[in-house]
Amino acid sequence: MLWRAAFALALLLLPHTEPRTPLDFGLVPGGVYDTVAHYEPGPIGLLFNMVHAFLHVVQPNPFPEDLVIRVAKDKFGAIKSEYQKPENIVLTLQVIYYEIGFVVCAALGLLFVVLLPLVGLLFCMCRCCDNCGGEMHQRQRKNADCQRGLLTTLLLTTTFIITAGVLCAYAANQHLSSQLKTMRRLVNNNLRDLHTFANDTPVQIDYLINQYDTAKDQVLCDLDNVGVLLGGRIHEELGKEVQPALDGVLNMAGVKVEKAMKVMRDTKEALENVSVTLETLQEGTGKLQFNLSVVRAGLSNALSDPACADTLSPTAQICRSIRSSLAQLEISANYSGLPDVTDQLNKVNEVLKTDLSLTVQRGLLAFNDTPTMVTDQTRNVAEGVRGILDGIGSNITSFSRLFPIQSSLNNFTVFISHTHSRIEDIYPEIDQIDFYRWICCITLCCMVVLILSFNFLGLLCGILGFDRHASPTTRGCVSNTGGNLLMAGVGFSFLFSWVLMGVVTATFVVGGNLEKLVCEPFNSRQLFKVLDTPHLVNPTWRNFIPGYLYNDPDMDLTVENVYSNCKENRGIYSALHLDKLFNISALLNTSVYTKDMAQKFEGVKVDLRSIILLDSEGKENLISFTETGIGEINFAAYLEELNKGVTRVDLLSFASNLDTQAEQLSKGSLQTSIKGHANTLRQIYSHQVVSIQQSMNTLNQSIRFLERTSSDLSNKVSEVLTAVNAAQYLISQNATFIVNQETEKYKQTIIGYFKQYIDWVKTSLEMEVATCKPLSNIMDTADILACSFLLDSMNTFWFGLGCSTLFLLPSIILSVRLAKFYRRMDTEDVYDDIETIPMKTIPAYDTMTRFPRASAPPRHADW
Repeated sequence: MLWRAAFALALLLLPHTEPRTPLDFGLVPGGVYDTVAHYEPGPIGLLFNMVHAFLHVVQPNPFPEDLVIRVAKDKFGAIKSEYQKPENIVLTLQVIYYEIGFVVCAALGLLFVVLLPLVGLLFCMCRCCDNCGGEMHQRQRKNADCQRGLLTTLLLTTTFIITAGVLCAYAANQHLSSQLKTMRRLVNNNLRDLHTFANDTPVQIDYLINQYDTAKDQVLCDLDNVGVLLGGRIHEELGKEVQPALDGVLNMAGVKVEKAMKVMRDTKEALENVSVTLETLQEGTGKLQFNLSVVRAGLSNALSDPACADTLSPTAQICRSIRSSLAQLEISANYSGLPDVTDQLNKVNEVLKTDLSLTVQRGLLAFNDTPTMVTDQTRNVAEGVRGILDGIGSNITSFSRLFPIQSSLNNFTVFISHTHSRIEDIYPEIDQIDFYRWICCITLCCMVVLILSFNFLGLLCGILGFDRHASPTTRGCVSNTGGNLLMAGVGFSFLFSWVLMGVVTATFVVGGNLEKLVCEPFNSRQLFKVLDTPHLVNPTWRNFIPGYLYNDPDMDLTVENVYSNCKENRGIYSALHLDKLFNISALLNTSVYTKDMAQKFEGVKVDLRSIILLDSEGKENLISFTETGIGEINFAAYLEELNKGVTRVDLLSFASNLDTQAEQLSKGSLQTSIKGHANTLRQIYSHQVVSIQQSMNTLNQSIRFLERTSSDLSNKVSEVLTAVNAAQYLISQNATFIVNQETEKYKQTIIGYFKQYIDWVKTSLEMEVATCKPLSNIMDTADILACSFLLDSMNTFWFGLGCSTLFLLPSIILSVRLAKFYRRMDTEDVYDDIETIPMKTIPAYDTMTRFPRASAPPRHADW
């Protein structure tokens, strides 16, 4: 219920925090309102817009907000009783100035109503005296046909305009009657929406109350996982300082099998590789030196051949070239003089007897056990918070029973049903009234239609029955009937036009002013500004709505605010500021719960001094590793020998060169011996040199690894020990601050769930609970019924009828003039005009012999 849910606003006193997990409270259940307070007039809207444009021409002044406010404040009576006062005279002049367009139009209409019957009476009397065209005599002129054609065209155009006006009036009349069904549907939809509003509000309020369990369940879930949440946060915050130290240790010793003791074992492996490879190289280079000396001696013996003795022969030159290159068959690097690394290897093996990874693991496990420690030490806190949650839930349940909202809503529902029943009862009366209205409007239209009928029939008979060869006294019956019908139309015009204009003037003044002073200001919200004028209703009240509702007229609650909020389908709680009526924050002091919850968390004490990240044995092990003597190895001597080749000359190239020189010798024992020693060199390369090169690569990698390790080994170990000591100091000495800090964050997170629940309740009350769209729909429906259905149709009716009535004046004049050309005259003459004396020549026939001839009247200058 609305009043029960208002308790939530009091929880806004809680500190602002962001909960760890956004809570999902779901969607507030609510019905769908049926009313669509929007009206599209359709094609007749063009006529409505035309009428609005005409009213704007008549009344172009803006809405007189100040004038209306002043008139409303003076309450009209004072103005009437004291109109002689100067300020009231000025006010009257302002009203007249604003209404000047309506005043002029109304004056013209009244003048039309008064003068037209008099003019018609005088016109009839004149015609009875054979004046004003009443004399049945017509003079024939040369331009008679042109006059008749022009008059016919003008009268036909005027008649069509009158027809358009009466059709416009008829359409407006029918439109108003046809909208009665729409009116009933709108009214019924509005009442159904009020029922939906009354029925859904208790369900929505109960939903808000029940969603307290969502926040409560989330708090209980966090309390059940306090070790993971609070302990995890403490662990994470301490880990920012502790973990880098542990990572440094792990880089040296490792916590996993594949990384444990990695640096030490890699160092041991490198030292072992150096020791083994050095021994292999010393043995291999010795054998290689011996084999090369054998090949060198063999080649030297082969070059002792007699063929090499002849100094002038080409063979002797080749032999000298080979003999000079024999000195290159020597080894290049000498590894026998390099020192071994046995002492360093023994020290590393001694250090590796201590399992540094196990020592590190013990410290890491102790550090990672923080959540379990927190869980054990906060067990009593969790139980205390559960008690507070149950107390809040009990208070909410008991508090919700203080307001009998259900009975109030039931009474409201009964009132709506009774109102609906009364409205249904007056529908037959509305139909009857609309029927009488429809009959009256149709009667007025029929008056114009009757005149139109005479005009159209008169024009039809006159045009079809006119014989241009017949004289005025010999015109046919059809033509004469057309003229008589036109004169009948003139007579009915004089009879009906003043009645029509009287109706038009009255409806124009009423409908036009209502459109300009009510409908247009309502659509532009200017009417709300008038209603919201301070001290308008009561001189001591700033705003009358809060004055009536809460006896607090200074509250910022205006008609425009209420309408706008309801138009946006906001909740009635925020639209009407019901928190002013039900100050739940004062009735429910939630600061007590906040204080109790804070006291519960003050008992959280987490002691981390028992955590030892790296014990003394592990530290000594790290220090011992830096004292293994790796840095004392003569890396330059090793790298110098390794940079040398295995032999002074590439044996493969040397062998290929021997083969090439042997091919230049003549076949014999010398050539064969040289090629045999070349093959021997290739075998030595493949069996010994390749193996020695592989050993040299292995030794080179190991030496360089040891060189890199020894260069910053001491600094790395020192940095690790420094970080470990700092982290240990943080855990042992300064952990209290971090524990208190994270405990406060955890407490604020728990309270933050309530804050999120309160924010959701507040938003739901403002936007989703008891949405007051039906209230704005009622106002919009009233605007549609009064302005769009009634006023627009009424204004369009007088607009069309007024247009027809106005054009009856030219219709009268044109009909009187044109009837003279269609009616059969009693007398005629044969003069063209007043300036022509000779008689008109009649070529077709002589009227003197065929028809009786009346004597022509005397000639006057004004005929």
